[in-house]
Formats: sequence, structure tokens, C-alpha cells
Amino acid sequence: MIDTDFLRHLKRLNIMINKRSSSQHIGQRNSVYGGQGLLFKDRGIYSYGDDFRKIDWKVFARTDKLHIKRYEEERNLTVHIIVDSSASMQFGSGKRTKFEYACMIGLGFAHIATTNNEKFVLSTFSDQLEVFKPSKGKKQLVATVDHLKNKHAEGVSRFQEALGKYTKLIKSRSLVIIISDFLYEPEEIKMVVTRFKNSDVKLIQVLDPMELKLNLKGEFKLKDLETKSLMKTFIGPFVRKKYLEKLQGHTAKIHWIADELGVTFDSIITDVEIYDTFYKLLS
Repeated sequence: MIDTDFLRHLKRLNIMINKRSSSQHIGQRNSVYGGQGLLFKDRGIYSYGDDFRKIDWKVFARTDKLHIKRYEEERNLTVHIIVDSSASMQFGSGKRTKFEYACMIGLGFAHIATTNNEKFVLSTFSDQLEVFKPSKGKKQLVATVDHLKNKHAEGVSRFQEALGKYTKLIKSRSLVIIISDFLYEPEEIKMVVTRFKNSDVKLIQVLDPMELKLNLKGEFKLKDLETKSLMKTFIGPFVRKKYLEKLQGHTAKIHWIADELGVTFDSIITDVEIYDTFYKLLS
């Protein structure tokens, strides 16, 4: 179930975090960035009094000199929210599926964009790419809510193909938020993110607690939600250990790719209260 009651609390949360994050060096702007709200411009030599959080440590490692990242305000920002609606997102061991939870995250960012008078577009992809036209205002938000409440996660994901098409729709520097379980090959994820090189990118991984912990024991018949193929298996301590090692290794690779490409990556679990999730995402 997609619950929208939490949306009315987000404005207060966004303002609170922006107040805490802003400084005299970067100025204050209520933005979906959660305090930064600025686009990268260039680098400058660090001097006493500069915000140490803006130090570019990769440059320091190469040059042994402290540089800070400098930003400029983007007043006409378009927020692109892209939600994975493939069949694998239909999985859910609790009160919500991964797709429903991902939709709530997407709507939260859309609501914040609306509050800040920024354009947003929320799109979904599986074997097809569905795109809303960018627009501002509550009318757009209501239409998006109605669309998602009638949308079902289905079909085989064509992650690279769909996101490749989407890059052609972006006409200006934007914030791109991709919400998925990201159970794709790391190199495929890297290729997709690289294509959004002129935008600021935020990757949000949504996983179910069962996927994260695999608290199962015994014989099971597992079904692939996308291909519908079945596999009989016995889950014991050894299988669970190997599974968790692979999942943790996969997530670590995505973290590494995000760091390498200068984008943000957060991993979210569907049994966490959505308001707490936004506190993490915005701060």
C-alpha cells in the first residue's frame, strides 16, 4: 500500500535539515539536496575558515594540497525521479512491497520539489519506460500519486536500455534520483550512471528485510519474479552465509562505483518508517 500521509511532515524535516546544514560559505537554500542545493562549479585552494567538509580528498591524494569544491546555485533545477517497476520490485515480506516503498520515496522527493517550486518528473521503467512531462505544482503531484497507486510492478527489467533512453530527455543540469533494488551487474550500473555525467545523481537501493537477512531454513522452491523460473533449494547456514557474502559484496561494489563517479548511494530497508528513511536521505 502506498501511504501519502507522511508527505505533510516532510516540509518541516527539509527546513530543519537545511537550517542545520547551511553555512555562511554556501548560503541557504531549501532544496531536495538536503542542505547543499548547489551545483559543482570548480575548485579553489583551501584557506582558514573554509568549510572543511568541502575538501576534495581525491585531489589531496594526488597533489598533497588542500582544495575545496566550490558550487553555484541552480535556481531552475529539474528533479528527475526514476523508479524501477520491474517484477522483482513486487517482492515484499512485510506490509509493503519494494515497489510501494520506492514509490513513497519518489513521492517524498516530488513533494519537496513542489514545496521548493522546482520542476519534477517521476518516471517508471521495466521492459518499458514511462515518463511524465516535467512540471511544477500540486496538480502534477496529485496526478503522479494517482498514477502510482494504479501502477503494478511487472515485466523484465531493461535497466541499461531504459535509462539510456532517459538521458536523451534531460535538457539541462538536473538532479537525477534512481530508485531500485539495483540487483544488476555492477558494470551495468556504472555504465548507466556515467551517461548522466552532466547531472547530479542519487542512487537509492530498496531492499526487503528477507533479502537482506535471509532468515530461512529448510527446503524451499524459489521463483524468479521476472522470468517465472523455479528452483528447488535447501537453505542452511552455509548457503545463507554465502548468500549474505555475495549480497554484501554486491552492495560494496555499488558504493565503490558511486564514490568513483562522485554520486551518492544509500541502501534502504522497507521495514524502516518512511519518515526515518527521509531523515537519512536528506541529512
